[in-house]
Amino acid sequence: MKKIQKIHILIAVMTLGLFAISCENDETKFTAIETNPIALSELPITSIELDPSNPANAAVTFNWNEANYNQQASENYSIQLSSDSEFTNPIIATSVVGTTSATLSVNELNSSAGSAGLPPFTFSPIYAKVVSSIGTQNGLPVSSNIISFEVQPYFNYVFKDYYLVGNGTSADWNNNNNNPPLFRDSENNNFYTYTGFFTKGGGGFDDGRFKILEVRGQWQPQWGTSTPEGSDDIIEAGEIAGNPTTQDSDPGRFGVASDGYYTFTINFSSNTYTMTSYDDSGSTSLSSVTLQGDALNGDTAMTQSSFDSHLWYVNSVNLQPGDLQFTNNTGVSWAGSTSFSGVATEGGGNIPVVVQDDYEVWFNDLTGDYIMIPLNL
Repeated sequence: MKKIQKIHILIAVMTLGLFAISCENDETKFTAIETNPIALSELPITSIELDPSNPANAAVTFNWNEANYNQQASENYSIQLSSDSEFTNPIIATSVVGTTSATLSVNELNSSAGSAGLPPFTFSPIYAKVVSSIGTQNGLPVSSNIISFEVQPYFNYVFKDYYLVGNGTSADWNNNNNNPPLFRDSENNNFYTYTGFFTKGGGGFDDGRFKILEVRGQWQPQWGTSTPEGSDDIIEAGEIAGNPTTQDSDPGRFGVASDGYYTFTINFSSNTYTMTSYDDSGSTSLSSVTLQGDALNGDTAMTQSSFDSHLWYVNSVNLQPGDLQFTNNTGVSWAGSTSFSGVATEGGGNIPVVVQDDYEVWFNDLTGDYIMIPLNL
């Protein structure tokens, strides 16, 4: 009986060994390969007028064929929209996994069209494509063909506004003290600039400092230098940090070494800033600046900042769709060609107001920078 048991055991061990070898030999390896471009179907309609009274209704459905990455994992698909066929600044309208269609609601398409740069209340072409990929890291991305259609968005204020706070500025360390806004670049919505007077105050290490707020009256989100407070020496350029965007703790402080005029820039794409001296010695001192144009119900005088004589503002003025100019006490008119923000030049035409609302308006007579912030949209 003992010999029989030993034989049975030996057979069992050999069988397990053969099974293990068989499993190793039968192991299948899958290698992802780049898929052929998927085909995005043309839409059955050529133009879409968006109705703000029904924001949850379906506006458009995109359909395409399935990508093939030679993998059993589900594919990722991102719907990209752009105001130009080259997709210079594309935005992702929505993303789905494992399905070959996606529907955007009226509100979603309106928001996407606004983010892509389409003006409100007018039909404009918009371009769409689907980018397929695989895995959690969106590997092997492949773009589909491009289709286009026209869409008329209703108004969508997609911009962010930022405000100065700190003892180097007129607001001091008060987060709700008519804090001056930064001026947004009309072509790059992530680039902001501010040219104006900054003070060093008492002259100490903690004087002449400032940070950037996203909302007046709230300390977060706030932006500053990537160096923590206490070791945040004043330097002319560097990286920025934000609470809570990049970290949980508050960032360091920007600053100036002495009283004077400076140009501060901040780029939220590269997370960098610069702070350089500005020569205002040849500037003209104005005694008044007035808002004029058919967007107004009568001329409106702007208030001159008591901290910086080149900075003018109106805290609230009702504007209708139409045109706007800045006129100074010498009779010279300044205007630009872009709504909400831009650079006005002497005899520069008219600033377009595209939607009715109460606006906060700021103008810098040193640089021509202007910004119009809607208060209710």
